[in-house]
Amino acid sequence: MPPDMKDPVLMRSAPFLLDRLAQAGMRDVVTVEPATGGLAALAGIATRREAPSVFVKAFAEAPDDDVFVAEVEGLAALRELGGVVTPEVILVDRELLVLSVLRPRPRSEAFWERFAHMLARLHLSTTHPRFGWHRDNWLGRRRQTNGWHDDGFTFFAQHRLLRWLGEPRVEAALDRSDRAALERLCDRLPDLLPDRPACLTHGDLWAQNVLATADGQPALIDPAVSYLWAEVDLAHVWSTAPPPEAQRFFAVYAELTSLDGDWQARMPIVQLRQHLAVLAQFDDDWGAADQIRATLAPFRTRS
Repeated sequence: MPPDMKDPVLMRSAPFLLDRLAQAGMRDVVTVEPATGGLAALAGIATRREAPSVFVKAFAEAPDDDVFVAEVEGLAALRELGGVVTPEVILVDRELLVLSVLRPRPRSEAFWERFAHMLARLHLSTTHPRFGWHRDNWLGRRRQTNGWHDDGFTFFAQHRLLRWLGEPRVEAALDRSDRAALERLCDRLPDLLPDRPACLTHGDLWAQNVLATADGQPALIDPAVSYLWAEVDLAHVWSTAPPPEAQRFFAVYAELTSLDGDWQARMPIVQLRQHLAVLAQFDDDWGAADQIRATLAPFRTRS
């Protein structure tokens, strides 16, 4: 979908990004066309006089100095450890990230089947004895706390679910019974989810972060990596309205990874992490609060 140039945020983003690029020494940029789809940063495609166009993004107010450095590290980990195709990093500093331009993904089952092979290879080839990551990184505008844990259930409960309860928007949206139900669910995670090994996960794998190279190969952007359960990535694809042609992805991924037949029933629990993150960061939560309450319903006390 082309950007709505009547959107005041998009109208301001082009001159803002032009200025940031000039400050970073890229003075051959002619125009910046604002890009839609991202939710945390301003982004666009910058046309240059004597070089290929580039993708650029920046924060009007960066949440911290390490946001883009952590993102670049995540891209490198996916590429070097898991064989995932990622954009080339052209420039990175605390205020700006410039990448090679990728293309919108094609609307074909064959593309999604290739993506299933890529994601399965990532998950199967990067198993790790511990859960976490060697540093914190970022999910949108919120810090993703990591550290290392031997137990995946404890890590997921503390750093991916309960961690969001202190956020002001979450406190406003969820009442005391909601929060108590989430705590009960966390206590029961070993009974609700299978005991799986950790592997390298993208960590923010909604459909907008799946793009394509010039020759139509799947490529990923905007990671929030950690060693966690593979189903964190699967749940995000499953729960964020994938297009009809993506159905082949799930069948192929399940076959390649020997996924059991109950995986779909687990998706709402695993996806709680992402619903909580959306609720914490955006005024329009796109139904996240309702999804959270529906998933928590079985964990409420009965009077």
